[in-house]
Amino acid sequence: MPRSAPAFALILLTLAAFCGPARAQDQRAVRIAAEGARPPYNTLDAKGELAGFEIDLGRALCAAAKLSCSFVSQEWDQMLPGLEAKSYDAVMSAMEPTDERRAHAIFGAPYVRMPLAFLAARGRKPWAVDPAALAGKAIGVEDGSPAMNWLQDRYKQAEIRPYASLEEAILDLAEGRVELVLGSKDALTEFLDKRREAQCCRLVADAPRDPDYLGEGYAMAFRKGDEELRATFDAALKQALADGTYDTIRKKYFAYPIY
Repeated sequence: MPRSAPAFALILLTLAAFCGPARAQDQRAVRIAAEGARPPYNTLDAKGELAGFEIDLGRALCAAAKLSCSFVSQEWDQMLPGLEAKSYDAVMSAMEPTDERRAHAIFGAPYVRMPLAFLAARGRKPWAVDPAALAGKAIGVEDGSPAMNWLQDRYKQAEIRPYASLEEAILDLAEGRVELVLGSKDALTEFLDKRREAQCCRLVADAPRDPDYLGEGYAMAFRKGDEELRATFDAALKQALADGTYDTIRKKYFAYPIY
């Protein structure tokens, strides 16, 4: 006997009510750890909740991948042990892949490739920063940093002066003891934005990116064996880069390209 229209509609409503929650439950729940102590990448807001570039980007990637994500703060030294112990599923905390870290985790595609940049005193003529132009110039750089290793190999005719910290190099630049400083662009920009002494100086040029010295960049870490989750986030990052989502988020925290 044919069903009446009201009865059939009731069946459809019942099925929709049953299937709706099931679809929501199909979304994988993913916990992502960040330190909360590395602004603007990650920090804790006034409520003690994680915020910053990585948190905003992480949420966008989760939305694109249709994942149900939450973020947890973790001390840096326990970041990878916590991942291995399954306290969370991924790490997104300004972490660079290294051979030592790859012994404990697998890494996704880089989402930050921070450039090196040259800093010079204000009032100087525009600088050319190729090795020939900087022959004989005194360049301050943080001792033992990738920037110093890169300078020593690429700028053999320059006078390279190592400092205990990037800040000390910049202060000597302000006093005219060196002619340029080379450092990570985010660190230089932070100094220029926050320190009174920074009125002396300005960014003049980015250095060519050299992965052999600067590494791959910052990337998400995942538990070994979780290649599916890594591939999911890699695909979401690729989409965010292509559709402008990445750049929209980046502009909230960085006034210059970081990828």
